[in-house]
Amino acid sequence: MKYAIVGAGAMGLRYGLLLQEVAHQPVDFVEPNADSVAKIKAQGNVVYQSRDHQNRHAVPVSIYSPEEYQGEPDVWVFFMKQMQLADTLKRVAPHFKKGQLAGGAMNGMGHIEKLQEYFEDDQIIGGTAMIATILNDYGDVDFIGKENTGTSAYSNQSGVATPETKAVMSDFQAAHLNPSYSDNFMGTLLTKVFFNAVENSIATMFQARVGELLAYDQFLESIAKPMVNEAYDAADAAGITLLETREEMLEQINHVARNVVPLHFPSMYQDFVKGRPTEVDYINGWIADLAEEHGVSAPTQRFITNLVHLAESMRQFNPPVNKLAQP
Repeated sequence: MKYAIVGAGAMGLRYGLLLQEVAHQPVDFVEPNADSVAKIKAQGNVVYQSRDHQNRHAVPVSIYSPEEYQGEPDVWVFFMKQMQLADTLKRVAPHFKKGQLAGGAMNGMGHIEKLQEYFEDDQIIGGTAMIATILNDYGDVDFIGKENTGTSAYSNQSGVATPETKAVMSDFQAAHLNPSYSDNFMGTLLTKVFFNAVENSIATMFQARVGELLAYDQFLESIAKPMVNEAYDAADAAGITLLETREEMLEQINHVARNVVPLHFPSMYQDFVKGRPTEVDYINGWIADLAEEHGVSAPTQRFITNLVHLAESMRQFNPPVNKLAQP
C-alpha cells in the first residue's frame, strides 16, 4: 500500500515516519501549511525525529503542497485540526481517484461528514489513537513514550471491514501503531473524544502535564467522573454504544495519566501555548451539542468549553509558558 499523509504535524509525522521507517511502506507527505513545507524543504527534505527528547536525528521524507502533489496513493491519511479540513480537502480533491481509501485518527468530531463529501462509506476508515506526540517545530517531531507503546482503534464507516481495510490494519501493526478493529464506528471514534474531553481540556487550562492532574486527589472522582457521566448520558440518549463502560473509561484516564504518558502535554495545550485556536468546540462542545440534540444536558461539558475559550482570550494578558521542550 502507498500512503499519502495529509498534514505534517505531530501525529501526521508520527504515522508517516512509522509507516515509512518501521513498516517499510512508501509514504508521501502532503502538507497544506506553506511554512511547514518550506521549513522541511529548507532542511534538505528531512524531518527531525526524537523520542522523549532524546536521539534527535534526520529522516528523509517526500513533502509536497496539495497543489504540487502528483502521486497516486492507495490510502489518504488525514491528520490536521478539524477547522482546517474542509479547505484542505478542496485543495487535495483534484488528486482523488476511484478506489482510494480515506482514513485518519483526528481529534474531535466533524471530519467524517467532510470526508463523506468525497469518499464512499466503505472507503472511509475512522480511528482513534492513544499515541502521545509533540511537534517541537515544523519538521521536528518528538515521539513520547517507549518504542512500540500506545494503541489505536479503527472502524469502517460502513460498519464492515473490507479487504483493503484489513491490509491497512496489517501495515499499521507492522508500524507499531498497535491497531485494533471494531465494527462499532461511532463507538470507536467517541472513545478518544470522551477521553480528550477530560484530559486535554483540563490540562490545557492549567498548563499541566496529564500526570500532574492527579496531584489533586479528587480529580478522578470530582472532575473526571461527572464529565464522563455527562458524555455517556449523551451517547445513551443518541443510541450510541461506546467500546468501554463508564468505569473502564475512568480507569483508562487514570492509567494513561499515571502510567503511560504522565509527562505528556496534550495536543490542545500545544495549540494553546503557540497562540492557536483550540479544538474544544469539536470535543467538549460537540458532546454538549450531542446531549442537547437528544433531550439531555451536559452543563459541565458546556462550562469547560467556555472556560477553555476564556483561557484563550486571557492569553493577551497572561501569555502562556511553552513547556514543550522541557523533560
